[in-house]
Parts: sequence; C-alpha cells; structure tokens
Amino acid sequence: MSNTNVKHRSSGFLRRVLKHTFSGWGAKIGLVWISILAFAAVFAPFLANSMPLLVSLNGEVSAPILRYISVEDIVVLAAFFALIILLLSPLRHSLKNLFLFLIIIIVGATIVSKQFVTEQQNVVYSDFREDLKNTNYDWVIMPPIPYAPQDYLRDASATPLEAPLANKEFPHWMGTEENGGDVLSRMIHASRIALGIGFIATGIAMVIGVILGGLMGYFSGIVDMLGMRLVEIFESIPTLFLLLIFVAFFGRSIYIMMVIIGFTSWSGYARYIRAEFLRLRKMDFVQAGIASGLPVRSILFRHMLPNGIAPLLVGLSFGVASAILAEATLSFLGLGLVGAPSWGQMLNQAVQSSTFNWWMAIFPGGAIFLTVFAYNLIGEALRDAIDPQLAKKAGVVG
Repeated sequence: MSNTNVKHRSSGFLRRVLKHTFSGWGAKIGLVWISILAFAAVFAPFLANSMPLLVSLNGEVSAPILRYISVEDIVVLAAFFALIILLLSPLRHSLKNLFLFLIIIIVGATIVSKQFVTEQQNVVYSDFREDLKNTNYDWVIMPPIPYAPQDYLRDASATPLEAPLANKEFPHWMGTEENGGDVLSRMIHASRIALGIGFIATGIAMVIGVILGGLMGYFSGIVDMLGMRLVEIFESIPTLFLLLIFVAFFGRSIYIMMVIIGFTSWSGYARYIRAEFLRLRKMDFVQAGIASGLPVRSILFRHMLPNGIAPLLVGLSFGVASAILAEATLSFLGLGLVGAPSWGQMLNQAVQSSTFNWWMAIFPGGAIFLTVFAYNLIGEALRDAIDPQLAKKAGVVG
C-alpha cells in the first residue's frame, strides 16, 4: 500500500470521525460554548475595559485603548488571526507545518511587541471617566462592558460589593466583587487564563506522551518495559500537591503551572499511542517503510502517527478539562495568580465573605462547570465515534 493511499485513508477516517462527533447536539453545544470562551479570551481587552475604543475630537479620530495594550494581548491576537488565515487558506497544511508556523508567529509577535510596546503600570481608571466627562468629544465608542477587570470604581461606588444591576448609574450585569471590580469583566478576562492553561499544559503533555508512547509501541521489548515503569512513576505523582509545593518555593506563575500540569499528565497519552503503535507496527505499510530504509522518525511520525491519532483526541478533550480544574482548584485555595482575575479566585471570595453573595458563587462556578462539561461532551462524542461497534452502526468505519 502506498504512502499516499495510507494518508488518504487516515485523513478520510479522521474526517468522518469528526463529522460523526459533531453530528449530535451534545458536542455541538460544547463546541459553541468553547467558541464563545475563545472569542472572549482573544478579544477580552476590547470587550471589557474602562478605556474608550475610539474617540473623535474636532474631527480627529484616535484609539486610546491601543496605548494601553499589552504584549500578551498582541501575541494572542497575532496567533488567533494567523490560525484563522491558515484554516481558511485553500492550501493543505500538515499538522507539523501548522504547528511550526504558529510557533514562529508567536515568537515573532513576542519579540516585536517587546521592542515597541511599553506596558503601562498603575493605570488610574478614574482618569478616563473624568476625561470623558470634562472633554467635549464629538463621539465616543466604549467597549460593551465599560469596566476593566482591575478597575475597582473607587470614584463611582460607595459600596464595593453590589448585586447585579443594583447601581443604576454604573450598572453591572453580574454585580461586583468585594473590592468593587466588575464580575462580568473579570469573568471575560479570566477565560484567557482558563483556556490558556488548558491548551498549553495539555499540549506539553501530548507532545511528551506521543514521543515516549510512540517509542514504546514501536520498539516494544526492553524499551516498552522501561517506558511503562516510567509511566507508572508519573501516574503516582499527585499533581495538585506538586503544584502547591512549587508555588510555595517559586511563587505564583502561570507558566510554572502549565509546565507542571503538562509534565505530570503525559502518561495517559503515552498509553494511547503505545497501544495504537503496538497494533500498527506489524502492518504492511510499516514493514514496507522499514524495508525501504526509512528513518525511525519518519516511520513513527509521518506514517504511523496519522493512523493512530484518532483515539488521542478523546484524551485531549478530557486533559484540557482536567488542566482547567487544576488551575481553578489552586486559585480557589488562594494560591493562584496575584492581581489577574480567575474563576477559582472569585469562588474563593464567595466562600471567604461573611455573607453569602449568590452572584459571586453562581457565575464563576457556572463558568467552570460549563467549560469542563463542554469538553466532556466533546470527549464522550469522540469516544462514541471512534468506538468500533458504535462507529460501525453510525457508518463511520467502512
């Protein structure tokens, strides 16, 4: 069987699996919710901010918000638009080229933005409200949520903690937290942390798991035995306690959280790939590649991996949900990021308050539940689509 035919059958099977996965309402609902969160995470500075998006003064239009945009905002926007362009491109791209292109875009955007962007420290948000009140602008376009997550409205609210829509002059759709910050604004900005730690930590785990699992499944024997002992060691490491130890010694860093979750979560992906490669290693196209003298790297990742990646997608969806839960748990315990909004941190405020403030519990808790539930719905649908018996009934395999 030629390499072209193998790739065609592999991509065709994967396409049918994804089509069957999102044919049900559960996976569609999950995908819609994840898409909403992704949109909020990418465009958070333009959706919830105390700074005007556009103003016109004496016919001259300016964008004040661009003067306060951060390096992180630029990198996220660059990666998002690069991904959209690649997905809409008529040219076909392999996963390897797609991954390399995104890495180049992210690194390039980071370097360029660090050279030209000066991040503002200690922004006084009340100055923007005073400026809008005292300056006779022709017109002003504000974000849909006109409050930044760190804008605690010291100049506008007598009581920091307010229920939804309790303040008629400064309405807050989801109320405010104990310091006066708008809950909806903090929810939107917190979605970036939730999705970022989910995708990056899971990506680290998947890369490690695919490499080690592929080597175990292809070589078997002593390599498989040593690899499985390593898998068992990492499966016995409690991720949450390891996170607590690192936070105590090295401080609160989102990047440390991502790396720790990634380095302790790869064992499941290694098991998936090992099982698939043990099945594929005796197939004719693999034996033909070995006989023709192809290097091991090419056999593993160009020929075997495309045919065994479908079950990995199931673990990927559950892994992202687990990473989000780990970060929310750490923030709920009061060991999350300082200053940056987090769903778990807001839940912690609801618990620590002397009185029960329902909006501080329902909205962040509902966001965590819906996000984890959405990934579980997609994972369950993928598992049903890949299962041989269910797939045969649905016409996925054939």
